[in-house]
Amino acid sequence: MTEGLLSRFLTLSVAAAALLALPAQAASGNSLSSSLEGEFDTMFGGPKAKIETPSSVSSQSSVTITRGQKGQSVQTVSVPVRAPVSLAAVPQSQPSYAYSSPFEASIAALAEGSQGRIGVAALDLETGRSVAILGDQSFPMASTSKIAIVATFLAGVDDGRYKLYDQYPLIVAVPSKKFSSAQAPVRQGTTMSALSLIEAAITRSDNQATDALLAAVGGPQVVTRWVQSRAGINEFRIDRTIATLVRDDGAVNPATAIDKRDSVTPMGMVRLLSGIYRREWLSRASNDVLLGAMSRTVTGKHRIRGLLPEGTQVAHKTGTLFNTASDVGFIKTPDGRDLAVAIYVTGQGSKPARDARIAAIARSLYDGYLAEAASNRRTALR
Repeated sequence: MTEGLLSRFLTLSVAAAALLALPAQAASGNSLSSSLEGEFDTMFGGPKAKIETPSSVSSQSSVTITRGQKGQSVQTVSVPVRAPVSLAAVPQSQPSYAYSSPFEASIAALAEGSQGRIGVAALDLETGRSVAILGDQSFPMASTSKIAIVATFLAGVDDGRYKLYDQYPLIVAVPSKKFSSAQAPVRQGTTMSALSLIEAAITRSDNQATDALLAAVGGPQVVTRWVQSRAGINEFRIDRTIATLVRDDGAVNPATAIDKRDSVTPMGMVRLLSGIYRREWLSRASNDVLLGAMSRTVTGKHRIRGLLPEGTQVAHKTGTLFNTASDVGFIKTPDGRDLAVAIYVTGQGSKPARDARIAAIARSLYDGYLAEAASNRRTALR
């Protein structure tokens, strides 16, 4: 990297880090608000109120979680559930690494986790150059899981079990109290083609369409089994329908505790994305259906797309739940390379702050990969 490029890159990265480090109201450790954000608001028409613990819940899991840096207060959270939940305390401080380049150091600065955990993984699909911050730590997938759900259905199309013009009913959630049942009650809605369900699930993050596809393939466990066995990504799991995930959202603060249910590591998601890109598990036709839908995504305009140059090609899928926001997918660089990117952000005080953090990290990845590629080309010509 030349001195001029390096200076510009570091200046932009430091400025972005300083902007994002402005004080933000941290998520309250004593409030288990179940406010839903983004695409998840559409399930019942708006944010949820304070969590209610139904008397019918027969068991509770009480987990002690250490929040923040060493010496700060300890929070005890009681999470009412019908099935055992495995929670892990977040490490008291983010690991310290000796980063091999200014590029990696800049991403680490933007992913600084004092206001909530941030996980990043990125891969240049041409050169294999990878970058990761907390890349092996589990984060809530939220709606980014819809990529795997659609991929599982499309694998069934390739195997001849389904057809894209097969008709399935939307799965509509029936309002119910949190934790009142192992699965949220649902009813059937309008019938649509599988291709229309895929388009709605990816481009608009439609929960009813997603649960229709999930029902068609046989449920969350089938998707988990496909990803783990066929794709070999063991750090991926889906445990609940989208209707159940949304209804029971907010019981665990992802900024201060790791809930392995419905989670993935950033590196695991990038592995899923890279396998889809390389057509390791799907036919060309099925890949075109999935990647085409991802290129038409309308959610998350202020996330990965937020700070990229106008006209940059992005194919992605967003995710939003209580105190967490994410965006994963592909970024096309001006020199024709594709980057697989997964960014999972928790905490940061507000949804706009989480979106801004994702946008800043995505831009820093974009600039960093470009600068390194330019430097490598100049070195090769010497």
